[in-house]
Amino acid sequence: MILSWRCLSGENYEMELEREQQLEWIEAQKIEISADLVAAAKQQLKFLQAVDRNRWLYDGPALQRAIYRYSACWLPLLAKHCESEVSEGPLVVPLDCEWIWHCHRLNPVRYKSDCVEFYGRILDNFNVVSSLQGSCKKQTEEIWNTLFLDEPYEFDWKRASSEDISEKFSGIEKQIKYDLISAVKRQSPFFYQVSRPHMNNNIFLEEAVARYKGFLHLIKRNQESSMRRFCVPTYDIDLMWHTHQLHPVAYCKDLKKELGRVLEHDDKDSDRTKGKKLDTGFFVTTKQWEETFGTRYWRAGAMYRGSAPTPVTDFPFFPDSLSKEATTTHQFQNIIQLPEMKLVEVLLEVIGVKNIAEELKGSLFVFFRKTQPDAFFNGNRKVTILSESREKQVVAFQCEPTGKLLFELVSLSPSNLLVTRASKTLGTASLSLSEFLDPVSKLAGEKWLELTPVSGSTSPKPMNLHVAVSFTIPTPAPYVLRMVQYPCTKSTCFFPLPVMVEHAKNWRHVIDETQAEVISLQIRELTEAKKKQNCTSRKQVIGITKCGETHTLAEFTGTFWLLMDSQWCLQHQEKASENGDLLELIGSRMVKVYPGRKLEYEPKPCEKQRNEDDFMTLVEFSAENPYGKALALLDLRSGCIKATEEWLVLPGLIAAFILSDNLKKKGHISFNVNGKNRKEINDIIEKVDAKQDHGTNMTLPVGTKVDYVDLAAGNEMNPENAVKSSGCGGCGAGCGDIVNSGGCGSGCGGGCGGGCGGGCGSMFKSAGCGSGCGSGCGTMVSDNDGACGNAGVNGPKTPLYTEAVGA
Repeated sequence: MILSWRCLSGENYEMELEREQQLEWIEAQKIEISADLVAAAKQQLKFLQAVDRNRWLYDGPALQRAIYRYSACWLPLLAKHCESEVSEGPLVVPLDCEWIWHCHRLNPVRYKSDCVEFYGRILDNFNVVSSLQGSCKKQTEEIWNTLFLDEPYEFDWKRASSEDISEKFSGIEKQIKYDLISAVKRQSPFFYQVSRPHMNNNIFLEEAVARYKGFLHLIKRNQESSMRRFCVPTYDIDLMWHTHQLHPVAYCKDLKKELGRVLEHDDKDSDRTKGKKLDTGFFVTTKQWEETFGTRYWRAGAMYRGSAPTPVTDFPFFPDSLSKEATTTHQFQNIIQLPEMKLVEVLLEVIGVKNIAEELKGSLFVFFRKTQPDAFFNGNRKVTILSESREKQVVAFQCEPTGKLLFELVSLSPSNLLVTRASKTLGTASLSLSEFLDPVSKLAGEKWLELTPVSGSTSPKPMNLHVAVSFTIPTPAPYVLRMVQYPCTKSTCFFPLPVMVEHAKNWRHVIDETQAEVISLQIRELTEAKKKQNCTSRKQVIGITKCGETHTLAEFTGTFWLLMDSQWCLQHQEKASENGDLLELIGSRMVKVYPGRKLEYEPKPCEKQRNEDDFMTLVEFSAENPYGKALALLDLRSGCIKATEEWLVLPGLIAAFILSDNLKKKGHISFNVNGKNRKEINDIIEKVDAKQDHGTNMTLPVGTKVDYVDLAAGNEMNPENAVKSSGCGGCGAGCGDIVNSGGCGSGCGGGCGGGCGGGCGSMFKSAGCGSGCGSGCGTMVSDNDGACGNAGVNGPKTPLYTEAVGA
């Protein structure tokens, strides 16, 4: 493909190579896509969220019933509508049928063949709207109920869980032979991978469309060269791939025009183990992408997140049915002032250097840091240089979206004593985050930064450092507060709560991420006069703000604590609930408190082991999150609270302050609202339960190093597990490292390959999303394990093969 300038060398070669890569990218962007992928991707994300709120669609009798309704009712109705519109307005597809239809279309070759076999044409989504969009579905419901007398338009939950439909399935004349149950199970994990806020951002999605075109371009180039490679997308690319397939007629037309065939998306390959198909496929895709386009394939926010957290309940809670009497007020929230902070996820790689005098070279590496204090990222981090070390190292961290990244090029050379090694700083350069994020204009870029030489470092030409960086959009940072006792030292400043309670007369001071004091708390006994008026011993939690105002935040009545003027009640109960929660807030909001770290706070394998009794997780249940959303984590040992919602910070602090004292006693604790007692709360829950009978059951080459900085503490985590397994797709089960294995997982392409279902390797040690398409093989980076090699690193030791995957 690039022959005319092979004889060039040095700077001219680099310029010609860069020009050729730019032309390849321009050519890729000429690929025509008939659908508006950005708007459709946003709609898809809303739909996947709605399905995730109805997890009975993932498995069990309700799923089987949904498949029956899809095969026996929706497809025949859609076929009639495609022949001649059966309604004046668009058809509104029921949610259960839409989910099965969604999964069926994500195997485009099979969907096309099934439609042609049974209905003589591809059944498209033209003039069909989602149940989430259909404001008026009455007309569709009337047509449905006329055609299918025994199957109402609205899904009947009781019927789904009790009726045996095996006979009805056998009686369907046109029955889809595709294993839709397996397809659903492979696609169910996909939403977790694409559910973060940046996935819904226009700039992120527009860049994802451009990268999807680049992905298709690689497949096209492989096909033109008769190369069989297994191409694996990252999750931003795979989201667009899915979105394109959900428009079946447009997908078939567009892909036939570009490739001469319908690109397969087989999501059955789920093994992300090192050296397996997905792992090596992501290596090769990364290598081919970077050689073809000259830009990094990895992308912040688009790599594999790991498996979805273990749910705290198998059955949804619908607090909309609860009492509306209690409302969350901001009266008490106003007594503390919390800093508003943003943070971004960053991926960074140092690619190369140039114009370094030979006598200065030695062993080169880079230190980088923020040029100003950062609540989430501090200290110097070391990273290798790809062109020098032949080892691809992508650093992942989180920081505030302000200031600059300062890079320091360091040369390490043997000393004259041949015992120690002397290091020397050659030059420094900086990269401003505001260039990308103030305002958000682009989320990735690569630059040659000119180094400012330090004293004693000279070079005939300006020294340069090639840096690649990628960001997610800035999002609100969690509130991280700690209780300390003054005077304190570095070793004693984070006081354990049991110690706080034992010394209850001493004030405990709450500080934020900037070390500024927010409020001081104390548990004090009521005066003797008040004790005589009340037969029981009484205590209060007193808070003094930094302005000197004093507030009574909680009062102990003898059997329970009333918090914030009785908005909440902290009360003993004899045993935990069936779902394992210890505490509970019921009213306009329902918050349950679970022992240990749950959901998003679930401990990672790479973390240092801690006693889970030190932690409690506050989980809110709502119509948006009927299976629970983690709002705060209480670390009872360090006196730390991490909260995602501002309204929960103060009650969380109060609860954390008094909780260890209560936990010393036998039994458990429960939250109530507005003074409701335990019996009243249980009565409400039983009424709700009675209405809930419908509930049913960056991958790069081998040797890649990935670093990750913990959000709250800024500590390095184990690179082997930190950003584990990358990519996208329907990746199902156990995936490796985000930067050590791969993407997501479905397949398409030449021999059409495997996919995601289960796991993919690591983000940089094996594949991306696990979808394969196009061509490819081998691993991508530098280790002695063989692979395709990168930038002159170990060359291929196995034959190339061509396939593609997705999720």
